[in-house]
Amino acid sequence: MSLLVVGLSHRSAPVSVLERAALPADTQAKLLQDSVAAEPAAEAAVLATCNRIELYADVDKFHAGVAELSTLLAQHSGVGLEELTPYLYVHYEDRAVHHLFSVACGLDSMVVGEGQILGQIKDALARAQELHTAGRLLNDLFQQALRVGKRAHSETGIDRAGQSLVTFGLEQLAVREPVETWAKGKRALVIGAGSMSSLAAATLARAGVEEIVVANRTLERAERLAAILGEQGGAAVSARAVPMDQVAHELTRADVAVSCTGATGLVLTAEAVTAAVEGRVPAGSWAGDVPAQARNGSGGQTAQPTVADEGCPVDLAAPRGFSVAGEAAVAGMDAASLEQHAAWVDNAPAERREEKADPRAEADAITALVAAARVFGRLPERRRPVSSASAARPAVLALLDLAMPRDIDAAVHRVRGVRLVDIESLAEASADAPMAADVEQVRGIVSDEVAAFGAAQRAAHITPTVVALRTMAADVVASEIARLDGRLPGLAEKQRAEITQTVRRVVDKLLHAPTVRVKQLAGEPGGAGYADALRTLFDLDPQTVASVSRADHLGADRTGAEQPDPDHVNPDHSNNENDDPNRGRA
Repeated sequence: MSLLVVGLSHRSAPVSVLERAALPADTQAKLLQDSVAAEPAAEAAVLATCNRIELYADVDKFHAGVAELSTLLAQHSGVGLEELTPYLYVHYEDRAVHHLFSVACGLDSMVVGEGQILGQIKDALARAQELHTAGRLLNDLFQQALRVGKRAHSETGIDRAGQSLVTFGLEQLAVREPVETWAKGKRALVIGAGSMSSLAAATLARAGVEEIVVANRTLERAERLAAILGEQGGAAVSARAVPMDQVAHELTRADVAVSCTGATGLVLTAEAVTAAVEGRVPAGSWAGDVPAQARNGSGGQTAQPTVADEGCPVDLAAPRGFSVAGEAAVAGMDAASLEQHAAWVDNAPAERREEKADPRAEADAITALVAAARVFGRLPERRRPVSSASAARPAVLALLDLAMPRDIDAAVHRVRGVRLVDIESLAEASADAPMAADVEQVRGIVSDEVAAFGAAQRAAHITPTVVALRTMAADVVASEIARLDGRLPGLAEKQRAEITQTVRRVVDKLLHAPTVRVKQLAGEPGGAGYADALRTLFDLDPQTVASVSRADHLGADRTGAEQPDPDHVNPDHSNNENDDPNRGRA
């Protein structure tokens, strides 16, 4: 086994990088095909979720495999290799197995213990099987990972340690209230009709919302989901479907909206959200915690999306991937533009200085941003999490963005009357979540299963050598029986059959104990050397062993089933295939 995984996740990379590196379904297929076409990889599978992108492969060379898989990930994600490399992690052989089993149990999830990852692993395996990029190793690995994940959920209380991202996200929106209390009587808009959106809609229905509107690019899918909700939600839940062009209108009626689509661009911009809540925000409603760069000195009000200071050489209202003035507005600017803006702030006339709380501090902040731009090439979105005090204040519109890349403009965090929870804020919240005692029990299960899987793989590794040995023995028996026929041409058929059966029994008995024992020893750490010893002692042809191995992999690819063990026979029984007197005859 030479299993290698190269990937990045919410634990190794910021959301902004994960967002840019997200792989659509067609890109995942191309990545798999290119991976197996590369020299180091014989098999490949991609596990791509909203917070991880991992490429698994069976490689014959570690360093060449890491270099090739990293390059392929960069090429297909569109993120440059130099930028992507610091966020990549690499696991090899048993560590790679341990990683996938931990992922399957929810130990590596953003919300520890969530079970949705099992469905995503199943989909990853199905995709690799459909494209014929998964052979025996990855089939065995992913199927065992699914079994380990199910075992963890059935034998422990890991479900109590965490929930799905949907449930966790709704809890963040509800803040200090139970979700059922917070959701009761609300009108919900669900954008998207995929698995995550369907889960969100079902969760909202159970929580007690009054109405659910489903919007999707394919209206038929939205209608199907709405029909299911209507059937399962009972009379208390009204569900209907609308096309995507009705989202803006439905947003003006909604109290909560959940979005999870496969769109590569924004589904809800800050302008659209601002328009939706305009006129609905009661006096004194909250604006959330706004970073100092987005406030002015007169009351600390949030800067409006389309307002730029008169005479400023930098158009803060121009779209740059974000749409609200302040820190978000300068995200993506180059160093020269920032320097120009800093000079304008620093040389502000007296009347404009009076409007600023501290123009020198603002100029210094922009100078720091210039330095960051020179180092990183661009400025990522940086925001402060909403404090508990401000989060407790009511919002007119609650938004939950579960998409990667994001569906909702991050600048919505600064729109008055709106509370946005997205993947980034979920990561911040889950970092402080308490770990259940069951997590340790699951870790024990993972360790045991990794050891068992490694032993099984090492034992399976020696099977081609054992098969080649038995094939050689069968050839020797056949040769000697043919020689006997030449010496005793008049030998009766019954006598010939008895001699043939006796010779084969002797050979089987001589080989049975050592081949069974060598497979047991091969399951132990360092057991691969026993296969080499067998090949050397019996002078087995390496090409014969390789051909048996290729046939074994081909059989696994076609059937997905375990191949018969040549040593699971009783040499004392005369009714098995080894006792067929005609075996080996022309």
